[in-house]
Amino acid sequence: QVQLVESGGGLVQAGGSLRLSCVASGSAVSIPNMGWYRQAPGKQRELVARVTSDGSTNYADSVKGRFTISRDNAKSTVYLQMNTLKPEDTAVYYCNAVVVVASPYRSVGVWGQGTLVTVFS
Repeated sequence: QVQLVESGGGLVQAGGSLRLSCVASGSAVSIPNMGWYRQAPGKQRELVARVTSDGSTNYADSVKGRFTISRDNAKSTVYLQMNTLKPEDTAVYYCNAVVVVASPYRSVGVWGQGTLVTVFS
């Protein structure tokens, strides 16, 4: 079973930066996709950014130019560098991965427990 553990959330003033990390552990044949979602109070969970194993990325329009997603395949880790943070970025950020597991061979979606990012003005 694959587990995701996030770290790096916290309290930051508007205009500041934070870096989130998410490490995947457990038995996986491969991890084709890793990404970050967020959920603000009273809102639905939304995609922030995701990255494939070959480095292809896509971002929500609201974070383009401010956030950068990257991954270290050797460490099964995905990062989210968040710059020029705004109060509207306040949310619980969740790591997500699509992993391929064996016995039986299949793709499964896995979620982390979430990490809170609070941006104050």
